[in-house]
Amino acid sequence: MRGGEIESRKLVTDKAIVDAVRSRSPRSGIDIGSGEGWLVRALDGVAMIGVDVVPGLIDKANAAGGGDFRVMSYEEIGAGALDAAVDVAICNFSLIGKESVNSLLRAVPSLLNPGGALVVQTLHPHVACGEAAYQDGWREGSWSGFSADFTDAPPWYFRTLETWVRTLSDCGFRLLEMRESIHPTTGKPVSVIFISEPI
Repeated sequence: MRGGEIESRKLVTDKAIVDAVRSRSPRSGIDIGSGEGWLVRALDGVAMIGVDVVPGLIDKANAAGGGDFRVMSYEEIGAGALDAAVDVAICNFSLIGKESVNSLLRAVPSLLNPGGALVVQTLHPHVACGEAAYQDGWREGSWSGFSADFTDAPPWYFRTLETWVRTLSDCGFRLLEMRESIHPTTGKPVSVIFISEPI
C-alpha cells in the first residue's frame, strides 16, 4: 500500500473512504483490517485505533505512528475482545470472508457510541464480478494491481449489492447512504461505500 501500486486507490478510493468517514465528523474511530495504518494516519485529528490480524503489518503501523495499533483477529473482535467505544468503525477493503464477516459485523454495534456509524468500502460488485455470474459465492483471489512480490492470493466471498444491503440489515444495521466511486478515466464504478448505523 505504501508503494502506491494500485492506480484506483490513488485516483479514487483513498479519498472516497476518507471523505465518507469525515462526513460523520467523528472524534474517534476504529480501522478494522488496518494493515500498515495509512487510513489511521490519513484521518488526522480523529483518535484512531487500528487492528489487523497480521503482526508484521501492525509492527510497521506502530513504527510509522499516528494511532493505537493492535494485533487482533475478526474472530476475537466478534467474541468481544476489543474494548473500545468510538464514533465510527471502518472496514476499508477488509471484508473478504463469509461467516467471519457476519460475526464481525454483528459485534460492531457494541463498539459504537450513540449516534455512531459503520463505514464499509468494498469492490463494486458490478465490476468485481468480472465474467462470472452475478451471484454470491467464493471466488479465486487476485493480487492484480500489486507488485510481483504478492503471490498466493486468498479466496474471497463475492456479494451482490442486494446481498450487501441484506447482510448489513441481518447484522443489525440500517443503511443510511450508499456511495459509488467512479474511475475518472473508464467511467466505471470502482468501489461502493456503505454508511450504516445500528438499528
